[in-house]
Amino acid sequence: MIRALDHVVILVEQLASAIAAYTAAGFVVAPGGEHADGATHNALISFPDGTYLELIAFRRPAPEHRWWRHVVAGPGLIDFALLPTNTTIAVATAADRGLMMNGPIPGGRIRPDSISLAWETAWPPSPDLPFLCGDITDRAYRVPDADFWGHSNGAKGIAEVVVAVTDLVASVGRYAALLGVTPQAFPAEARIRLGESEIVLRSPDSGDPHVLDRLTRRGEGICAITLKDLQFPDLSPQLGAAIMA
Repeated sequence: MIRALDHVVILVEQLASAIAAYTAAGFVVAPGGEHADGATHNALISFPDGTYLELIAFRRPAPEHRWWRHVVAGPGLIDFALLPTNTTIAVATAADRGLMMNGPIPGGRIRPDSISLAWETAWPPSPDLPFLCGDITDRAYRVPDADFWGHSNGAKGIAEVVVAVTDLVASVGRYAALLGVTPQAFPAEARIRLGESEIVLRSPDSGDPHVLDRLTRRGEGICAITLKDLQFPDLSPQLGAAIMA
């Protein structure tokens, strides 16, 4: 079973400068740490609804890394993860519905306080789909707690994740196979409720400039998010990522 949205991944050029920019935008940013492969490090912005934003930067050239291709297009929203109850079961269930996920694959991170975290991921066959991130160590060690929820900009969680897709019908089918729920479809978009958040699949026919920009610069994938109770209508110009109220 896939329970909820887990987190959104935002590529940044330099982690220290990104932390300063997001702090100036009213977020409380928690230190993350270095990932097990040594290629990336991160910082986290967590919310009371259990979701979080991951600011991630490369520490070295890593052409083998899934997200390295996004470096050419520059900073911005690049991916998002869902939280399974059990990664192995979620992968097997998706396979039974005809969707082959690559995983579970072990991963981890060392926090600045030297605590080692472990998780499993599973990766989708197409970029319109999210990856899965299931914890081995307690999730409370991975996600910053209430001490980091006091964002002065009012943000309380992730309300929507907007995904740019080229073929809405095909993407709806893949999401149905992953989640076991058929998205509610409209002429140019489809919506899936997952926990306290909603995933919105949106095609170029919508005319959404974020969709068109994503498809032009990066191909299919996450292109915008809306945050609960954010006091500013659009932080895109300030942060270089489509983060809106």
